[in-house]
Amino acid sequence: MNVTQLPLFFTFVPMRFLAVALIFFGTAASQAQTPQVPHKMHFANMTLAIRDDARREIQKDVDGMTKHARYFNVTADRARLYFPLVSKIFAEEGLPDDFKYLCLQESALVADAVSVSNAVGFWQFKDFTALSVGMRVDKEIDERMNIASATRGAAMYLKKNNQQFDNWILALQAYQMGAGGVKRVVGDRLNGKRHFEVTSETYWYIKKFIAHKVAFETAVDRESTLKAVFIQPNQPKTIAELAREVSVDEELLKQYNKWILKGSIPSDKAYVVTVPNSTIEGSFQVVAMASTKVSKAKPMEKKFIPNSSAATKLINGVLAIKPVSDETVVTLSSRAGISLAKLLSYNEIHIDHTLNESAYYFLGKKKNRSETTTHKVKLGDDLWSISQQYGVKLRKLKKWNKEVADRKLMIGSIVWLSAKRVAVKSEDIQLPPKEVMSLANDSFNWEIKPSANNETDSAISIKVVEPIQPIAPTTLPNSSDSLIVYRVKKGDTFYSIAKQYQIAVVDLIQCNSLTIESKLSEGQNLKLCSSKADQKVHLKDSINTPSLPIAQTYHLVKESDTLYGIARQYGVTIKELMGWNDKRELTIKPGEKLIILKK
Repeated sequence: MNVTQLPLFFTFVPMRFLAVALIFFGTAASQAQTPQVPHKMHFANMTLAIRDDARREIQKDVDGMTKHARYFNVTADRARLYFPLVSKIFAEEGLPDDFKYLCLQESALVADAVSVSNAVGFWQFKDFTALSVGMRVDKEIDERMNIASATRGAAMYLKKNNQQFDNWILALQAYQMGAGGVKRVVGDRLNGKRHFEVTSETYWYIKKFIAHKVAFETAVDRESTLKAVFIQPNQPKTIAELAREVSVDEELLKQYNKWILKGSIPSDKAYVVTVPNSTIEGSFQVVAMASTKVSKAKPMEKKFIPNSSAATKLINGVLAIKPVSDETVVTLSSRAGISLAKLLSYNEIHIDHTLNESAYYFLGKKKNRSETTTHKVKLGDDLWSISQQYGVKLRKLKKWNKEVADRKLMIGSIVWLSAKRVAVKSEDIQLPPKEVMSLANDSFNWEIKPSANNETDSAISIKVVEPIQPIAPTTLPNSSDSLIVYRVKKGDTFYSIAKQYQIAVVDLIQCNSLTIESKLSEGQNLKLCSSKADQKVHLKDSINTPSLPIAQTYHLVKESDTLYGIARQYGVTIKELMGWNDKRELTIKPGEKLIILKK
């Protein structure tokens, strides 16, 4: 824009003031685009009055969610993909449509999202809760990752909560803390109310929901760049068979249907399958569409011609392209002129992959080997990033590096880039200081206890609490040594027993040929089975573990402390430290008091 194009008042100020004015108005325009939290809003059949103190809190969350356009748009596009089906199911179940924003809060609509408490899927169900609302969760099918099944289960759960409160806000709060928790905290004083005042004292989960609704409400109105049709196959079939019938790449179909764990759609019930980028023909029942327009023919792939604005290079003889700011896998595939399925396949990534702006993505198949034979692991490396760096297929790297393929990479260690191994000089393998290793998510063994250290000047108090009495299982007569059983006590539940012995509720129920509705009786014997290969050994070893008093120590964090250093000081593991203190990240603050438990 030149000066003659500016409004009249701009032509009368010096240029240095003009620059400042442009920055000011540009910033103001940018801020005006962020959705603003209203003083009053409608939710379900209720009116919410939002006080200023709560508005400021909620607005911070809205600003945080919309600040990074790239991540916000990826999530919004997933919402545009799935919301037509979610809204349809809610209408069938009689649940207010506003609740669709809750799945954004729970999982950002990532199918295989897993919480720290092992809640899984779009709506973050634990296994026993999923079973109680009719979902199938076993080694073949996990409906928590099926958008249709999980949404219907969420609707049933929310409606059940509302039957107790006749108040959708309390039903929302109960989704996070349970109906019993809401009764203890709120009582029945708000039952049946149609007006709710949101203040700074309002439960955080409710305010977080309002922030998601405000942030995404207008963003989800546009048409999704992701196209899909939701269908119900008329008979059992494999993923491969269905992929051929709907003319969709098999790997792409798997990525949209992660709930199918063993590659086959069974016939025990009607399952909804998400079919991306397809023309549906034949005897399929179409449940919903992500877009009002379904392509009748496959789009022609255009040949990619690099230009000055496209950062490309050859890696191991294969052309690769660098993404631009705020780009997604969908827009990158369009810009590169190849199908989304091929881009995902060539780069061995999933549909919900977040592009790394500093990485290159291949427009052709990676090679089976590299001219370079080894790679020394750096901070932040994993096998996938190494395969991208050298243009070598990830499955090949896993084959050549079986000793590290299923665990974290150690900084300074060697990853082999070909089947032929050559001698590596010992001085070429340099390990970093342990304090640095503790900060690298991809390089630390959480289970190893650091070497002891006698520094104890930060321990400020010690007290002994009551001994923790383990519930000892017994061995059934005439059973093998590996068969462990538990005798039910009064007050026991499937969940409490499973949690005590670190097994899945599903395994406990199936192992004993029971259902989630089965009643436990005092004195009943339950077999403790697990799908984990080492679980029986773990349980058997726990029988002879003596009951010891637990000493609880508090460590006052200093400026120079790291989690690794603290773990080394007390002879415990990083994982134990994080578990005792309910930490999700490797961050500590000076002055923070950490719990240390030692037998």
